[in-house]
Amino acid sequence: MGKSARAVIRMLLLFFFILESCNEKKPVPKPYCYLRTDFPQHSYNKFIARNPMFKYEIDLSNLYSLRQNLGDSRYGFQEFDLGPLNGTMLIYLKKFNTKDSLSILINTANDLVDEHKIKADRIDFNQIIAPEKKVFGTFFTLKGNVATNYQFYLTDSTSRFIRGEILLNCRPNYDSLRPTLDYLKIDLDRMMQSFQWKK
Repeated sequence: MGKSARAVIRMLLLFFFILESCNEKKPVPKPYCYLRTDFPQHSYNKFIARNPMFKYEIDLSNLYSLRQNLGDSRYGFQEFDLGPLNGTMLIYLKKFNTKDSLSILINTANDLVDEHKIKADRIDFNQIIAPEKKVFGTFFTLKGNVATNYQFYLTDSTSRFIRGEILLNCRPNYDSLRPTLDYLKIDLDRMMQSFQWKK
């Protein structure tokens, strides 16, 4: 075999390897994604929160359960496990005796919402005014990559005050958490509408 034949064979082999390497499908890294979460239909039970300070009643999702209930005659703390939503609802209870004390509590609750302004894209709020039940307050929805997307406070305006916040056990990524947050919002709306003080 002459030199020219060997050169032709080498060229053909080189051409073949180039073609073969172009046809190979190299692995392409996939972007990190979140699993779709399917939650059950919403269902509720009447929950009466008993605390040394005061009691209240709400419609609580059947998925959620009371984990801690601490308190004395002036302060209280309750922690609810949000089950498959992988989060916690924290509720702080306080007795007060003057209008000045109430304004301080409301200002403190508003300040705790304002702490998230840096990360929040938007903060919406709904006022809760139910004079027939003596329930007054504000429910805050914080949109964006914030540590807590929902906060609220409720009072009877004379002696009882409750502040709550929701914490999810994951990195704050608003777009990915949207299905969970939308599901949770329905439960929280029901809770706010059903809230009433108990003696």
